[in-house]
Amino acid sequence: MRRLNRKKTLSLVKELDAFPKVPESYVETSASRGTVSLLAFSAMALLTIMEFLVYRDTWMKYEYEVDKDFSSKLKLNIDITVAMKCQYIGADVLDLAETMITSAEGLVYEPVTFDLSPQQRQWQRMLQQIQNRLQEQLSLQDLLFKSAMKSSVTALPPREDKPTEPPNACRIHGNLDINKVAGNFHITVGKAIPHPRGHAHLAALVSHDSYNFSHRIDHFSFGELLPGIINPLDGTEKIALDSNQMYQYFITIVPTKLNTRKVFCDHHQFSVTERERVINHATGSHGVSGIFMKYDISSLMVTVTEDHMPLWKFLVRLCGIIGGIFTTTGMIHGLAEFFVDLICCRFRLGAYRPLEVSYRTLGDYSILTLIQHFFYSSFLHIYVKILHVLLCSNCLKSSFLIRVVDFLIQTFFCKSLYQFP
Repeated sequence: MRRLNRKKTLSLVKELDAFPKVPESYVETSASRGTVSLLAFSAMALLTIMEFLVYRDTWMKYEYEVDKDFSSKLKLNIDITVAMKCQYIGADVLDLAETMITSAEGLVYEPVTFDLSPQQRQWQRMLQQIQNRLQEQLSLQDLLFKSAMKSSVTALPPREDKPTEPPNACRIHGNLDINKVAGNFHITVGKAIPHPRGHAHLAALVSHDSYNFSHRIDHFSFGELLPGIINPLDGTEKIALDSNQMYQYFITIVPTKLNTRKVFCDHHQFSVTERERVINHATGSHGVSGIFMKYDISSLMVTVTEDHMPLWKFLVRLCGIIGGIFTTTGMIHGLAEFFVDLICCRFRLGAYRPLEVSYRTLGDYSILTLIQHFFYSSFLHIYVKILHVLLCSNCLKSSFLIRVVDFLIQTFFCKSLYQFP
């Protein structure tokens, strides 16, 4: 009994085989089918390679949420060169909470020459070209995120030659820990001193002829330092045409969490709007000469994650490509053969045997059966369905209507189905 049940189970499984095998001796090969198969395999190979490249590639996914971390400190990274001597200028931060952060807490004043060496000038021009491309094509920012921690440091390279002139500028570089509120980082004439009502700069001790706020921003960023990341103000250079020039940068900071294959850190993107004008109290242009960077922090936080295609999705897409090409090429080849037969009139050339059947000896449903066996195409099958409806509705009982149908078939398919007496 167990053997009989096992045999019944095996026979049932064989009957459920969805992939019947046709013996090779029953398969008819042709040059057209071989050509279509070759094209199909070539398309499969090409699309498979392209799909694999897409699978290996990654893209950046952006998610937005409210920034709930408002009590932590924010690091301000600075590397600015001003065309004035270090003893004449001072830099500090004053925020809306009336908290003053002086440059002594993390900034270094280094006397340098304002003019760059040839190698440094080449580096700056390259950085400016990258900035122009970033403004034109914002999608390049994704490449910078993915290249973080893999690229070389974007800081200004050291000078390769010794300057012949004494230092005429001051390089202010370092970092400051600031509060996560709106504030103002500025560089102006005179050293900053604390004051009960705010703060002040000792500008009266500096001669007006020494004013020159031409400056170069080699680096300016918020958050952790990341090699390979280029910020909007990096490479900026301004030449003052007047000693009373005031430069203003209005900055909007967006807290950003960067999560890639190489790095996971808190980075802060920002956008900037520039404005400059000459201070002239006689014409109503009031203010203080200097460099002012007013920043504000957005309440939204952006999470940037490097994402890639999962393996199961790649396999599903690969199966879809292979199966789709097989099915599509088979349909195209079948349609091509059908239209070739139709155009060349293979019925009239004797490729198929004529039907020696008399109309009077056949009933309506026998004629329908012959039509279904004769026309193998799906288009003709639709036509047979229409004819079946007409026969069932007794619309083709007259010999005249049947002759009209035969004339239409003979016109379009080059063959008469029946032999009328």
